[in-house]
Amino acid sequence: MTRGPARASRPHMPGYGIAPAGSGTGLLPWSWADERLTRSTFFWLATVGAGGRPHVMPVWAVWSDVAAWFSSGLQSRKARNLAADPRCTLTTDDALEPVIIEGDAERVTDLDRLAGFMAALDAKYETDYGAEFADPEVNGVWRVAPDRAFGLVEEDFTGSPTRWTFD
Repeated sequence: MTRGPARASRPHMPGYGIAPAGSGTGLLPWSWADERLTRSTFFWLATVGAGGRPHVMPVWAVWSDVAAWFSSGLQSRKARNLAADPRCTLTTDDALEPVIIEGDAERVTDLDRLAGFMAALDAKYETDYGAEFADPEVNGVWRVAPDRAFGLVEEDFTGSPTRWTFD
């Protein structure tokens, strides 16, 4: 499923002195966020356990078709958390120009989609895991299409914060 931003707006951040839309850098274009999501080497994944305890771990991820794709062993804490509650947050690894996406993780089991993810992962990280690594009986692969995303440029902290909402 292809998704795109429905609307860019200024996030409400009381107490931070965020400038109104039209001042500073202004709203960032989705292409700015898309480029950073594509080039990010690592992502931070936040999930929530059954008792409400947050869990954050770094993951290798591929940004493709307006979604982040990542894998994890099915017995990992993040995989168990996502099985119980698919809501999650992923952030890029650049704290000076971060992009944060929020959405629901969809477990991917279709072998053709898994092979495509593994080919993209192998190309990005210069590995040779191959499609068999994504065996859905052992390793889970998830796709997170954002419901909303946030981004900002640290050098223009009060003028650049942008929130994107999706169809």
